[in-house]
Amino acid sequence: MNTAQAQLLRWVLVETSHPGNVGSAARALKTMGFGDLRLIRPKIPGVANMPEAIALASGAVDILETSQESPSLESAVQDCALVLGLTSRDREFGPPALNWQDARPLIKAAIKGKQRVALLFGPERTGLDNHHLSLCTHRVWLDANPLYPSLNLAQAIMVCAFTLRETLGEDSESTSPSETQEAPELVDYADPAAVAAMLEHWRKGLEAIDYLDPANPKKLMPRLQALFARTRLQKEEIDLLRGIAKQMLLRK
Repeated sequence: MNTAQAQLLRWVLVETSHPGNVGSAARALKTMGFGDLRLIRPKIPGVANMPEAIALASGAVDILETSQESPSLESAVQDCALVLGLTSRDREFGPPALNWQDARPLIKAAIKGKQRVALLFGPERTGLDNHHLSLCTHRVWLDANPLYPSLNLAQAIMVCAFTLRETLGEDSESTSPSETQEAPELVDYADPAAVAAMLEHWRKGLEAIDYLDPANPKKLMPRLQALFARTRLQKEEIDLLRGIAKQMLLRK
């Protein structure tokens, strides 16, 4: 794994409660050669500067110092082609689910194509909620004891960082000349924030043509969100769908 590959991976901690977990996460990332740490709405503002975070970072204070704190999860994923939400909880709706072993080749392919990837980790007590997952391209779980699948936040990050370091370094020395000559065909996927904005546009359009009753929406929008998540929409397709939504609104 090289530095350029590591820089394409973004590690996003959502609504983290404990400063020690932020410090331990920074230590895990630096140990494995990663560093892009994002802190979304932490329970303690300025958590990266807390003494406990600094103490448990144990030499990885530079990761804490360069971490970015933001109130917006959308801003953390808006330029990412692949967004994986780490959670062991099954959901009725949401993005496609896969285990970590199957997720790693997807990450490797995206990185090889110089596309940015985000890994989302939720609050310690509740994990990622449905809104968080609506901004993910996939829901991912780590293979653990089914009777006790709970991992400490920093432990989960270390498992992911360690195995990704292995995955990204696997064929760095074994790639054949023919493979290096052929550039992978890149797909211009829309990021999850763009998909979420398109879905909001569709919600307004469906209301405008009286297909969606805002007083009794049932599960229409979650089902559409799950449908579009399975298809991995491209940017051109987002433009097409927003054009349809615009026409629906003109009917209002």
